[in-house]
Amino acid sequence: MSAWLHIIGIGEDGMAGLSAAARTQVEQAEIIIGGDRHHSLAPNVTAERLAWPSPFDAMIEVIRSHKGRRVVVLATGDPLWFSVGARIANPKYGDVISKSDITYYPQLSAFQWAAARMGWSLADAETITAHGRAVEQVIPYFWPGARLLILTAGSQTPGEVATLLTSRGYGASRMSVLGALGGPNETRADGVAESWSAEVLAFNTLAVEVIGTPDALLSRVPGLPDDAFVHDGKMTKREIRALTLAKLMPARGEMLWDIGTGCGSIAVEWMRAAPDALAVGIDNKPERLAMAHENGIVLGTPKLKLIEGDALEALDDLPAPNAIFIGGGLTRDLTLRCRDALGKNGRLVVNAVTLESEAVLLALHAEIGGELVRVSAARAEPVGPFRGWRSAMPVTQWSLLT
Repeated sequence: MSAWLHIIGIGEDGMAGLSAAARTQVEQAEIIIGGDRHHSLAPNVTAERLAWPSPFDAMIEVIRSHKGRRVVVLATGDPLWFSVGARIANPKYGDVISKSDITYYPQLSAFQWAAARMGWSLADAETITAHGRAVEQVIPYFWPGARLLILTAGSQTPGEVATLLTSRGYGASRMSVLGALGGPNETRADGVAESWSAEVLAFNTLAVEVIGTPDALLSRVPGLPDDAFVHDGKMTKREIRALTLAKLMPARGEMLWDIGTGCGSIAVEWMRAAPDALAVGIDNKPERLAMAHENGIVLGTPKLKLIEGDALEALDDLPAPNAIFIGGGLTRDLTLRCRDALGKNGRLVVNAVTLESEAVLLALHAEIGGELVRVSAARAEPVGPFRGWRSAMPVTQWSLLT
């Protein structure tokens, strides 16, 4: 059966910029679905026009209700790059339309237009969206010399990014806001973060060349300094945290359960380390969850989900995990429950510092296998006028691949 749904990227040049095949589909469509801006870019066609439903999640059912007719969905630029096309056919969002029912017609994306206007190699730039997402998620990409292309949420986004850059020592960063790219009314505003004041179009793309000498370089590679986090002293220390994340193996779009999350250091670093990585932090102490929430905002992982309560009870309604870390509340029952929740290629890592917790891990290792290591770290600290090694408590770590 041939495709009945045609998802077409359209640019500021409207119908004139479409390929012959895409233009034919628009002209012959019975139903055209899109935003007001998309409809204005495709005038003089006879199709029935529909706006995006509210709530947006109702979109799939609206589209499916017209199966059997010739349906066109208009999207901006490349419909599979941070756009509606990816939502329609992606099973991670739940009920979707079969890919065999869809034909995609890509147009130049805002990222491609912006890279061309800036003279940047697109392969060497970070492409990020702040549309419909908290702007703080751009923070992990701040690094001297980085080039960022950001789809904004509106005219306020460049000012918000400028504030984030300036507060982290990158106030000298060069910013360009590009609007109506590829169309007759294209706009551009340039400036630097620390003095940004330009008024820009609501629909725009932000290009940032990150410049500055921050007090602390915060890499996306796990092992941030302990003082990068708000904490009460009871946290997974930097050296152990780096080893723990290496065993958890953050990957794009994957889900971590962080049990006994404390200040959230493991969950935050998991999310920083891989694009679109997600995490749920569970703890029974609200004051620690408050610290975890603050760390998630300040360090650029605003989507960190936090749950207060008993770990075993909290696991019932969580999304399926790809990796699980147990840093507190360790019991044999909890560990076995977590192991059973993991699917193929799952990673389970458990850290213990008390003799009682270590005994649980020794028994689990004897029963199930996995890898058992004991790790200690010492830091050079002042001892009167001299320096000496101050050892942290040793950590016994058990890890298992499922």
